[in-house]
Amino acid sequence: MQSPRDLVYKAYTSSLRRNLPPESLPRHVGVMLDGNRRWARQRGAGSAEGHRAGAENIAPFLGWCEESGIEVVTLWLLSTDNLNRPTAELEPLLRIIEQVVADLAAAGRWRVRVVGALDLLPEATAQCLSDAAATTDDVDGLVVNVAIGYGGRREIADAVRSLLRSAHEQGQTLEELARTVTVEDIADHLYTRGQPDPDLVIRTSGEQRLGGFLLWQSAHSEFYFCEAYWPDFRQVDFLRALRAYAERERRFGT
Repeated sequence: MQSPRDLVYKAYTSSLRRNLPPESLPRHVGVMLDGNRRWARQRGAGSAEGHRAGAENIAPFLGWCEESGIEVVTLWLLSTDNLNRPTAELEPLLRIIEQVVADLAAAGRWRVRVVGALDLLPEATAQCLSDAAATTDDVDGLVVNVAIGYGGRREIADAVRSLLRSAHEQGQTLEELARTVTVEDIADHLYTRGQPDPDLVIRTSGEQRLGGFLLWQSAHSEFYFCEAYWPDFRQVDFLRALRAYAERERRFGT
């Protein structure tokens, strides 16, 4: 039997969902899944417990996105800076991420893409992630980018390197490339090439900074900062973020 509190929460969530204008919802949502370690510390637990709790909230979140008609979701699971954490913390986190990506792929509901500098990861981890994502290539569903070993500056540098290699293979000189290169040329070499830029970027845990997430792609994004730690992020929090987005007048940098 549901408690009165559960019934009120359910009714409020349903009301929020009904009143969201479908034409004003984002196509692409980026999420900085922040606060796992602080969530764990509050409970006297270790970092791994916090990361596992955060991992358990990912599939439900993707379900909420599906219900709202979102087309692309980018989840920042591990930054390039995170790779400098002590081995005792990093190795369990990598195992958790490997399991998360494997579980998302095995669900058969989502097209999983791994974005980031995989060459910075242990070879076994990079292979595990790539293999899992490859099994979803034919899935016709929500596109889920899992950003692992990801840094916005690194992505832009990798895009420029890729552009230079491509120009060289086509016989262009550096001078010719410098004369003709466009913003679109660089965008075509980003990890998320071919996808719409994020309309909405959500960061949990109360922190109000990007930290290098989707630096290029978020030039015209709307941002929503939520106080809840990621393991506590609920559907009602997501719907509030969508409501705030729908109420904004997007100016696209003007």
